[in-house]
Amino acid sequence: MQGEIEQRTRAHIPPQAVTDPLVDTIDPENFTPRLLSLLSNALVWRESHELRRRFKLGTNDWRVISALAIRPGASATDVSDFLGLNKAVVSKSVNTLLDRDLVLLIDGPRGSRPMYLTQAGAEMHHAMLPISMRGQEIILGDLSANDVERLNRLLRRMLEKTRELQTLESESFGR
Repeated sequence: MQGEIEQRTRAHIPPQAVTDPLVDTIDPENFTPRLLSLLSNALVWRESHELRRRFKLGTNDWRVISALAIRPGASATDVSDFLGLNKAVVSKSVNTLLDRDLVLLIDGPRGSRPMYLTQAGAEMHHAMLPISMRGQEIILGDLSANDVERLNRLLRRMLEKTRELQTLESESFGR
């Protein structure tokens, strides 16, 4: 039966379609960017699911709350730069948090709009923090303190190299 289904499916494939795996490909089980991406996606999904279930807020909302807990008075642009998120994503989260009275905007100098957590926002931060910290525990659980220090140093260096490469590529393509 399986063979019949496969034959019928192959009959509809155009002749120019490549149907066999290519020889020169990445090893998906040892390609580090893929593994990092899969880990990140799994952690974000877990965190987002819990945040939505418990607080009716998503991961991006949490990120904005967390950024303002670290940097009170930051503008939406500052938060976007700090988190490495698109400004539209941050703006959507800020509007959600404003509607929930978790953050407030004030008029600042030269048209700036500093943001602050409200007392309810600070309480929400404390309630959400353990969910995010659980992801940290998952990542670091089997590592020694020296391993954690080395991993974080390597990740910071990789991020810096990535930023440098983005800058070079942007400059060479005139963007």
